[in-house]
Amino acid sequence: MTSRVITWSPSLTLVPSQGCFNACDYCSFRRPLEAAAPLELSDARRALEQRPEASEVLLLSGEVHPASPERQVWFARLLNLSAEALRSGRLPHTNAGPLSLREMARLMRLNPSMGLMFEGVGAAYDQQHRHAPSKALPVRLAQLEQAGRLGLPFTTGLLLGLGEGWDDRRRSLELLAQLQGRWGHLQEVILQPWRPDGHQALPLSPAEQAELLEVIALARRLLPAEVHLQTPPNLWPLDALPQALAAGIDDLGGIDIHDVINPAYPQPSTAALMALLASHGWSLRPRTCVHQQWWGWLPKSLRSQVEAVDRRLQLRWAAPSC
Repeated sequence: MTSRVITWSPSLTLVPSQGCFNACDYCSFRRPLEAAAPLELSDARRALEQRPEASEVLLLSGEVHPASPERQVWFARLLNLSAEALRSGRLPHTNAGPLSLREMARLMRLNPSMGLMFEGVGAAYDQQHRHAPSKALPVRLAQLEQAGRLGLPFTTGLLLGLGEGWDDRRRSLELLAQLQGRWGHLQEVILQPWRPDGHQALPLSPAEQAELLEVIALARRLLPAEVHLQTPPNLWPLDALPQALAAGIDDLGGIDIHDVINPAYPQPSTAALMALLASHGWSLRPRTCVHQQWWGWLPKSLRSQVEAVDRRLQLRWAAPSC
């Protein structure tokens, strides 16, 4: 890596609903559909008002089955929340599971980027996803292909530490590399360690860290250079994060005050991250939810908003030494 710049996106996470028809074995986020209360627009507005520094609004939702009569209401909520984010001067980035072609096309008019975790291939994932129809490999691959055909800047990633082997990891990364070679739309690949939540929360052990560093290095070798590699900084011991950067990580993702997926793992402050990185020769720079290389893919109206948000970001976070 020649760059000594690490990027991140000041983010606010809104959860349209924790209700999900999937039931992944490892998930502590999901609630049964009948027990999940949807996010009201008034509550979303209040959250936006309370976080003026957040430039990205991550819409992270549980899924409603495509054939469900509730699907239309669920999707309308995604559209309304995306529009509200834009009205507030922020940029929405939706991750709400697989979407139909029509749904994705409608959302990308409001979202400069979107995402969906690929998670991984192999028997370990098949076992964990046996009650999660939308996590089937053909569904996931079709969704990434669809985003590529639409020209949608996209974020995906691997969920690591579920019992997968090295051949599984390599195959997953090779599939993503093939998709990028075909479409060029993958702006980021997240390399996310799975961590137990609640009272079982544990920091990464030295052995787990060493194994993840090898995965990061493998990803950097296999994926095209334009694809940014990301890892959530709260899932690493802070003093071990520089090793992940040295291995190939160049982005820390959208950082909110809290991690709604992994609430037992506190987010480090931006000041702490800046100080740590500076002590190792890196600088931390803000970015929008869509990396600048992909701005040219956006319709004119969205690109104008992205550029305006970026100008405000750079002014707000400009360091005196810059």
